[in-house]
Amino acid sequence: MIFTSTKPDIEIPDNDLTSVVLGQYNDNDNKPALIEGSSGRTLGYHDLHVQVDQFASGLHSLGFIKGDVLAIFCPNLPEYAVVFLGVAKLGGINTTVNSLYSIKELVHQFKDSKARFLFTIPQFLDRALPAAKEVGIEEVIVLGEAEGCTSYSSLLAVRGPIPEVNIDPKKDLVALPYSSGTTGLSKGVMLTHENLIANMVLACEMNKIEPYDRHIALLPFFHIYGMVLILNLVIYRGLTLVTMPRFDLKEFLELVQTHRITCLSLVPPLVLALAKEPIVDEYDLSSVRIIGSGAAPLGADLEVACAKRLGCEIYQGYGLTEVAGASQVNHSPVPLDKQGSVGPVLPNTQSKIIDTETGEAVGPNQSGEVCVRGPHVMAGYLNNEEATRKCIDEDGWFHTGDIGYADEDGYFYIVDRVKELIKYKAYQVAPAELESVLLSHHAIADAAVIPSPNDEAGEVPKAFVVLKGEISEQEIMDFVASEVSPHKKIRLVEIVDEIPKSASGKILRRILVEKERARLSAV
Repeated sequence: MIFTSTKPDIEIPDNDLTSVVLGQYNDNDNKPALIEGSSGRTLGYHDLHVQVDQFASGLHSLGFIKGDVLAIFCPNLPEYAVVFLGVAKLGGINTTVNSLYSIKELVHQFKDSKARFLFTIPQFLDRALPAAKEVGIEEVIVLGEAEGCTSYSSLLAVRGPIPEVNIDPKKDLVALPYSSGTTGLSKGVMLTHENLIANMVLACEMNKIEPYDRHIALLPFFHIYGMVLILNLVIYRGLTLVTMPRFDLKEFLELVQTHRITCLSLVPPLVLALAKEPIVDEYDLSSVRIIGSGAAPLGADLEVACAKRLGCEIYQGYGLTEVAGASQVNHSPVPLDKQGSVGPVLPNTQSKIIDTETGEAVGPNQSGEVCVRGPHVMAGYLNNEEATRKCIDEDGWFHTGDIGYADEDGYFYIVDRVKELIKYKAYQVAPAELESVLLSHHAIADAAVIPSPNDEAGEVPKAFVVLKGEISEQEIMDFVASEVSPHKKIRLVEIVDEIPKSASGKILRRILVEKERARLSAV
């Protein structure tokens, strides 16, 4: 059975991303578009438009042309929008980089994406410059001043022409975020102008957006959720967005109170904090009218508890980097019998559940793999035709690797994953990558990594390790932490005699997952 939206199809603008996103700025005059939360520094809609043009002109003067790649290695700041939209205006490609990445991880993304230029901040140069040098990045643009780098302000001062670029929204790429795979190395997800525009426009149809709404950008812009459904969507609708460079619960609550934020886009660990942390009662959050939660499943009980405490509506959505954001989004207010659901499919979108053994579509209330088809499905994985063929079939269906079901009303529920990825606070962590790091230690003979359920993070990486030398569990965790980004750290270690494997040598993670569940049940 194929599930479709009950809403009529929406006409997707046939234009480039920058033109669509900034199309409303005249109506807003110089209404605040972006506000830096920590300082109050404000970028109005008129100035945003001007600076996007200035940055595009400055970037072009350095030799940046259509099809070139610029890596954005920067926390959530107002300038992120200027750079992203300026690159898009030139027909360039933004490869958005995790702010926590190590030098090794930066090198992989810079090299794989063939980035020519890099935009970053002085605080990140200790990692950015060595990586940029290793792969031969031509120009490092820094927000501020740094020796050997081009200053962002100098590019805005350029008054040269902006070339007229012929952009095909259906074919030309605009974003290249990286998504972890079960092989350990992250893969570049090729997203076109149409992909981003379609997801942004279609997502707006699911829940009412008020002209007075004010959002806060807590989730990182390098993540598809923050990139499309927060940064670009808020500007597209002519609203105000308060940015946060990093998460701090106290600062977050203060900013919501001070700026009278009306809409929160969150992930389950943050919903949990709002539902249970005592400090929440110290702040006036009465301005919040609606919360959207995504990136990982949220239990119905927690959904209800958070909404009740804040006196607001809350809904869930489901999506992936490969569908440029969301594919299913619930309606608000959520019907009582649909709490815990990620909702129906977006307009212009189809979804089905297939049997994981036969590949045949199944009916309502039958579990299987979730598949999606629509104008927001990626063009494929960069430099990886094999991986693309494995997940996008001949009929255009993207096989998500997630297990779920849809009820008779077309509301979807996500229950498990086919993929072995660990979801730590909405970040994807590949077990194979951590296993490779573990096995590089001289005292470790064998290792397997699985997700261990965790109330705060959703899941944390746990390692089962077979030793061949003297090393403590803490030393193992410290070793891995020295090699990877903070979100990839091993949080639990169990020493075992052997790792269960199939006859072909594949790790039988299912056995280890069952063992971990039994351990947690006994606690």
